[in-house]
Amino acid sequence: MNFALVYPGERTRFNITATLAILFWIAIILGTLGIALLYVLFFFIAYVFAQSAFISYLRGSAVKITHEQFPELHGQLLACCERLEMKKVPDAYLLNADGFFNALATRFLGRDYVVLFSSVVDALDQRPAALDFYIGHELGHIRQNHLGWGPVLAPMAWLPLLGAALRRAQEYTCDRHGLRCCPDPADAHAGMAALAAGHSRWPRLNLAAYRHQRFEVTGFWSSFHEFTSDYPWTVKRAWAMEELAQGREPKQRGRNVLAGVLALFVPRIPGAGGAGLLVVIAIIGILAAIALPAYQDYMKRAGVAQALMHSMSDRQLVEAHALETNKWPESLEAIQMPEQHFKAGKADVELSLGNNGVLQYRFSGEGFQGETLQVIPEAVVEDDQLTGLKWSCASEDIDAKHLPADCR
Repeated sequence: MNFALVYPGERTRFNITATLAILFWIAIILGTLGIALLYVLFFFIAYVFAQSAFISYLRGSAVKITHEQFPELHGQLLACCERLEMKKVPDAYLLNADGFFNALATRFLGRDYVVLFSSVVDALDQRPAALDFYIGHELGHIRQNHLGWGPVLAPMAWLPLLGAALRRAQEYTCDRHGLRCCPDPADAHAGMAALAAGHSRWPRLNLAAYRHQRFEVTGFWSSFHEFTSDYPWTVKRAWAMEELAQGREPKQRGRNVLAGVLALFVPRIPGAGGAGLLVVIAIIGILAAIALPAYQDYMKRAGVAQALMHSMSDRQLVEAHALETNKWPESLEAIQMPEQHFKAGKADVELSLGNNGVLQYRFSGEGFQGETLQVIPEAVVEDDQLTGLKWSCASEDIDAKHLPADCR
């Protein structure tokens, strides 16, 4: 089988993403005078702790594949590395994942790991050579340094279309590595059949019919969800491998153009796939549910606080009239009140005068519905003579959480 190990579209997508990511990092570092590097260090420390937990779990709970432990799997690993011209053989583990059907590659502090889930190994017990496809696929991630570039590209990984397109291209590339590891292409097809049909039914899967199913995923919705997904549809992966095995470079059928336009507005969320838009909407909804009431509370508190500050000059006019006449003013006009309507924040405030010199501030607009704040004077008398006023504030209809502490 003579075919390129790298999917034709991967390098172009990688170059664009890498260029944008590097420009982003340069801008962030220069724009923050290097302070951003401290945050990078914090993220790296967090990553080390999180990844070390998984690697420790592998070493402590999974079974390391060696020439002594599962030598047949170890032999397949060595053979795949040789076919892919990989001089450094990664550590490999067999993990019981409670039936989860998968395999993965990971890296920790410069050391590479391949993990085979026991469900995959058990499913292919009748055809163990098909495991070469899974081993080769994961080795592809290591050989192409997908893992090493991940942190560098991370700021651009969320980009609509481009982020998911690069991930899909990487998956196609790794499928080619898996196919190269299989001396018999039928073994790779068997591995793909197990991925499609599951643990027990894959031997009875009609692969030709399954590959033909790709014609059903060219409509608007199928195209949209593939545009926003990290993985190509499995039927297309199966067909692509058949074409490569026949010595032909696959030429995928076009996807719906309008679906691509819609996908431009859906940021990539790793692991969310076609549900990315729903996840974004849900996050926005949650944030709005939290932020909107908090904003409304803040605006009401600010309005009441500003009205209370405004009352300082109003109090002086009331106090001056009381000291001069020894009685409470009967109207705002009597004390030449300059403003009876004003703005407090975004609220409209109307000032009126109650009995015994009480200043009444009625709020409307921006969350208010006619609530009133009362600023209440109390006469200070010494030797039967009015010497001043002592002020307090209160409200019967404004929620206590919106009142200044002195008014509660």
